Amino acid sequence: MSDEKLMRLDMGTLDSSVHSDRPTLCLGIESSCDETSAAVVDSDKNILSHIIYSQIPEHQKYGGVVPELAARAHILAVDNVINQALDKAGKTIDDIDVIAATAGPGLIGGVLVGWMAATGIAQSLKKPLVAVNHLEGHALVPRLCATLADGTNGNVNIEFPYLLMLASGGHCQILLVRGVGKYELIGQTLDDSAGEAFDKVSKMLGLGYPGGPIVDKRAQNGNPRAFAFPRPLCDKPNCDFSFSGIKTAARTFLDRANAPLTDEYIDDFCASFQASVVDCIINRLTNALKDSRVLEASPKTLVVAGGVAKNTAIRSAMEKLAQKNKMIFAAPPLNLCTDNGAMIAWAGLENFLIGNVVREPIAPRPRWPLTEL
Repeated sequence: MSDEKLMRLDMGTLDSSVHSDRPTLCLGIESSCDETSAAVVDSDKNILSHIIYSQIPEHQKYGGVVPELAARAHILAVDNVINQALDKAGKTIDDIDVIAATAGPGLIGGVLVGWMAATGIAQSLKKPLVAVNHLEGHALVPRLCATLADGTNGNVNIEFPYLLMLASGGHCQILLVRGVGKYELIGQTLDDSAGEAFDKVSKMLGLGYPGGPIVDKRAQNGNPRAFAFPRPLCDKPNCDFSFSGIKTAARTFLDRANAPLTDEYIDDFCASFQASVVDCIINRLTNALKDSRVLEASPKTLVVAGGVAKNTAIRSAMEKLAQKNKMIFAAPPLNLCTDNGAMIAWAGLENFLIGNVVREPIAPRPRWPLTEL
């Protein structure tokens, strides 16, 4: 079997491992970047525990994630994080019905740590194991818990299909989510992701890492028209993104500044940069809503997920776009936007309940597009 192939197994041989008198319990493990996380989630959409060990302090001085340091930190943290998740849930490992872990995409050193931990637990206890695509974790987590435009927060029924804006430090895609494992790519970045652009602009300004929350906060006090940032591809009919030109413009503006940067300058700079990113996202989503595939599917919900989904301006603009198109707007609560074990546990449950489990050894993948599920 190819090490690039994930195998699926019919549920028939696994029914005896699930208790019919209670919800199915899943332990989810996430280690694809700079968070070591584990959570216990049940099939009734209850998050029984959710533990995240963030490595941000270790990486801040480098202005970004150092893969080798991240992998070592995952090794040191993973056992403790799993045990904390079980303890907080009031469960033992024997109570868990399904083990799920990120098998890609991500920094391969970190992915291997979480995946090997999950594999060891599953094999030693003869528990079913689900290989979760990290991006699918982001894509499905709003079905576990979401915030709606009216302020409703919690277990909401987001039905398939829905239109998803998936934006993080490594990815920026518009996807038509038809079901578990059924994703149609409508548009994607041709260069940098939105999250990467935020991080790099923050680094240029000397504001620190991670850049997204810092830029968002500074932008709230600034003038979004102070700098004429470009809106790449916004005059094109397709749904693809490009953020490298915005980043280049940022560097050019700063090189011309030729003086110490005042707080007002930085606030205006962040507001103008953020406004350009938001305009690009809304322009591309507007095109996506006119795409023949989206029109045919007629999704009722517009969803944003991934780390960039924490951005207040992006959430607000997408909410208005949804209202304009008579759609429901939904986003994960802020604590489930960034990488976390709860989203992996939920994606594990969604896959397990339709029979998608591992039956042969697999190799984790640093690249694993959703369209290959």
